[in-house]
Amino acid sequence: MGRLQDKVAIITGGNSGVGAATAIRFAAEGAKVVISARRQAQLEEVAAKIREAGGEVLPVVTDISKAEDAKNLVAKTIEAYGKLDILVNNAGVLEEGLKPIDRVTDEDMNRIIDINTKGTMFCMREATVEMAKAGGGAVVNVASVAGVVGCGGAAYVASKAAIIGITRHTALRFAGKGIRCNAICPGTIVTPMVASMKTQVLDADMMGAMAKHSDMAVPPCMPEDVANIILFFASDESRAITGQAIVTDFGSTL
Repeated sequence: MGRLQDKVAIITGGNSGVGAATAIRFAAEGAKVVISARRQAQLEEVAAKIREAGGEVLPVVTDISKAEDAKNLVAKTIEAYGKLDILVNNAGVLEEGLKPIDRVTDEDMNRIIDINTKGTMFCMREATVEMAKAGGGAVVNVASVAGVVGCGGAAYVASKAAIIGITRHTALRFAGKGIRCNAICPGTIVTPMVASMKTQVLDADMMGAMAKHSDMAVPPCMPEDVANIILFFASDESRAITGQAIVTDFGSTL
C-alpha cells in the first residue's frame, strides 16, 4: 500500500476493463486518479467504487481522438490537483473482423488510428508539457502484442506498433530529464470490448495465420494482471526503466 501516495494520475479509458482496474488499484495505492472515457455513466460507476473504498477520483468525459478534449483533460487535472505525475494511455478500440492488409477499409484505418494512435499522442503532448514544468513524471502506454508480432487486424496492428514507436521517441526525448515513458503489450485480455467481438465476422484467413504463430491454449490476461504491471511502471520502483515495450501474454507468442 502507498506505492503512489500523493501522486496524481490520469487514466484514459477508465470506465471499464483495464482502465477501471488500474484506477481502482492506483487509488488503493494512494493516488488521486482522474479517469476519462466517452461514456459518463460508466465513468461515474467506477468513480463511485473508488470513493466507496476511500479513494479520491475525478471523472472527466473525454474523446481522446479530439485534440481539444485531450487538452481539456489535462487542464482539468491541473485545475483540480495542481500537478500531473502519471499518465496511463489505456483508451483504445478494436476493429470489427480482424481485417488483414489486403481487406482493411479506409473507415477502419481512420477510426482506429484516430483513437488509438493520435488520441494517445494528443494526451502525451499535453501531459509531457506539464510534467516538464514539474521536472518529472511517468507515462505508461497500453500497446498490444499485436504491435510487436503483427497478430491482429491491419489497422489495429498499425495503431499499436505506432504506440511502441512513440513510446521510445518520448523516452529518448526526455531521457535524463525526469520523464519516463514505457509501454506494455498485452495479449488477449478478458474485457467487455473483447467479449463483444462477433465471431461470425472474424476474417478466417487472419485467424488462421494467428493460430500458426501463437499458442491459443495459453490463458488470457485479466484486467487486474495488466493493472499490476501498469502500477509497477508508474511507481518509483521502476525509476531506472524507460523506453521499454514489455509483452505480457503469459508466453503465448514466444
